[in-house]
Formats: sequence, structure tokens, C-alpha cells
Amino acid sequence: MLKVENVACGYGEKNVVNGISFHLHPQECMAILGANGCGKTTLVKALAGLLPFSGSITACGLDVRTAPRRETARTIALMSQINSVDFDYSVYETVMMGRYAHQRPGLFASAGPQDKQIVAQALAKTGLTDLADRRVTQLSGGQLQRVFLARVFAQQPHIILLDEPTNHLDLKFQIELVQLLNEWAAEENHCVVGVLHDINLALEFANRILLMRNGTAVFEGKASELDLSLLHQVYDTDVRAWMQQSLKRWE
Repeated sequence: MLKVENVACGYGEKNVVNGISFHLHPQECMAILGANGCGKTTLVKALAGLLPFSGSITACGLDVRTAPRRETARTIALMSQINSVDFDYSVYETVMMGRYAHQRPGLFASAGPQDKQIVAQALAKTGLTDLADRRVTQLSGGQLQRVFLARVFAQQPHIILLDEPTNHLDLKFQIELVQLLNEWAAEENHCVVGVLHDINLALEFANRILLMRNGTAVFEGKASELDLSLLHQVYDTDVRAWMQQSLKRWE
């Protein structure tokens, strides 16, 4: 579904990501792990077609570099970190924005019955039905993050890209988010790529891992085949020892 071949990208003349390649198949979830500044978010922006890149990225047969934006939006949805909003739409109106790529272009285009049904389903899936009429400027950070997840679901893409999707979420919804994404990916012709900082959550979420250091791949493959000692190399700290020590609190 998602073919990434020798991708390099960055800002200006400086590459932040170099030589990344992987193939993602239907019903797979990939977590991108690595220390701050290693290029995780930059790579996701390139996958979404938001940054120039060398190499090739193909999503469900579309060349991300050359495909029309509306067509790309029907294939790939991106949910970035949300810290604030600059508009005062209702929750319902914000989620309906996810239907734009599916609606007939034109000044007088409007939502049809199918659009409204899909938005209602997205609101229900993310636990936002009772907040549909609330202004997004009145929401907590966690509620706002759920609104943008609902908008992604309403977009009905084949591939979801996530940049720190658990940002601002409490533990309960972090777990629910992972479950929702796994259930969504289990559907036919769906896959997910997510940048995560929480290693335990990433290993719970993903069946594939891309481990990055200084813009390159240290490991790419099945999560079950990840050598956990590589985490020490990537994070410059003994992750296993820290995790084991931390878990002793629960004994």
C-alpha cells in the first residue's frame, strides 16, 4: 500500500532524512521511533506530500510527488500535533472538513446525506457525539485531539499518518486511541504510520517498527524482530534497565 524507496528530505538545502526505504502492506501499523531531532516528523511530512523529497513514495498506486492534492487526500490523511486552533468552528463542522476531498468541487458544494452519516459515525467512534455542537475553542487539549482524529476518520483514507497522536491525551484515551487505530487498520486496504515517543505504547500499537537515528534507519521490520538493545544505541540511554526499574513500582 505504501512504498517508500530511498527517500531523502529536509529544509532548504539541508537533508534531515537520508535513504529511508520500506514497504507497508494492508492491515499493518508502523511506529516510527527515535530521539528528538532524528527526522521522524520530517519523514512523515514527506510521506504526506508536504515536503519536497528525492527518491519515491507511492501510496496505493499514487505517486505522492505528482498526484493532485484532492486525490492524495482521498488516499492519505495526516494528523499532526495539535496545540491550538485559529478558528471557532463547532466540533461537527470541524469533523465535516474531513469530507472536503470527497465532495463535488465548486462554490456551492454542500454536505450530502452520506457525508453526514460518515461524520456521525466518526463522532461516535471517538466519543464526541455529545460535544458535536461545542465550539472547538472551548475544548481541552485532549478533546481537541479527539476532534482531529474524528476528522481523519471522516476523511476515509486508506493510509493514516500520525505525528505524536497521543499528545495531550490522558492514559485512558491513549489506550483507546491505539485500539481504535488497530481496529481501523484491520479493515481491508488500510494501514497506519505513527510517530510515537512512548516506546511501550508503540510496541503495543505497531506490528512494524522504523527505528531512526540521525535521519537514517537503524532498524526496519517486524516489531517482534526488534532487538531491544538497539534502543540503547538510538536513545543514548539504557532503555531496558529504565523500563525494568520503573515497572518495579507496580510489583
